[in-house]
Amino acid sequence: ESTPTTKAGTFSSRHRLRIYERPEFSGQMMEVSEDLANLQDRWRYREVHSAQVQDGVWVFHEHPNYRGRQYLLEKGEYRRHVDWGALQPSVGSVRRVTDL
Repeated sequence: ESTPTTKAGTFSSRHRLRIYERPEFSGQMMEVSEDLANLQDRWRYREVHSAQVQDGVWVFHEHPNYRGRQYLLEKGEYRRHVDWGALQPSVGSVRRVTDL
C-alpha cells in the first residue's frame, strides 16, 4: 500500500507518538509515526490511557475513521486521558497535524 506524496509528507519523520495501555506510561506501548484511520488494526486494546507526543502535533479521535470527539495533543506527556481533555480513554483513530 503506497501513501500519496503530499506537500506535508516531508514532515512525516518529525511526527512521533507513543501510546500506552495504562496510565502513567505503563503496560503495552506502541510508537506511531503515521495516521491510523482505525487504531485497532494495529493496537489490540480498545483504550489509550496515556501518551507521549515526542514530535509533531497529533489529533486523537474518539472513534475510527476520524469520527467523534477530537483532542489536540502537542509535544509533551499525557499521564492520563483526562490530561488531553477526554472523559473516556477511547481512541479510535489518530492523525498527524501537518498544515500548521
